[in-house]
Amino acid sequence: MPTVTAPDRAAAAVFRPTRGRWVATVLGVATLVGSVLLALSLPDRYEIMDQLTCIGIGVGVAALMSRYATIHARPTAEGLYVRNLGPGELVPWEQITAVRFSQGMPWPRIDLADGLDMAVMAIQRSDGAGSVDEAQRLADLIG
Repeated sequence: MPTVTAPDRAAAAVFRPTRGRWVATVLGVATLVGSVLLALSLPDRYEIMDQLTCIGIGVGVAALMSRYATIHARPTAEGLYVRNLGPGELVPWEQITAVRFSQGMPWPRIDLADGLDMAVMAIQRSDGAGSVDEAQRLADLIG
C-alpha cells in the first residue's frame, strides 16, 4: 500500500452523509413551517406567549436538524477535522491508529493512540453500500 502524504490528504474529498442530511433538512424545514402555521392559526383564546412558544419549539427543532444536516469530516494536511453534533475537533493523523466499521455499527469509529475512540458520523451505514467504500477511503487516508 503506498504511503499517503499530507498534500494527498488535504486534497481528499470531504466526508458527508447523504440520506441523513436530506432527512434532517426536510424535517427541520417542515417542523419550522408547521410550527409557524400552527402558531398563526391558534384560536383567539391563546395569547402571544403561546404562539411564541410554538414557534420557539419549531426553531429549536430546526436548529438541531441543521446541526445534523451539517455533519462532516474534512481531511486536512494536519489531521481529520470531525464535526459531529457537538463542536468540531481536529484529530492529528498521528493520533489515529485504526478505523472500525463492523456490521451493525451505524457509523465508523476511529481508534486513537491514547486508547479512546471517536465516532465519525459523516459516514453513515444508512447511505447503503457506499458507506463501506467511504470507510475504506478513510482507512486509506490514515495509511
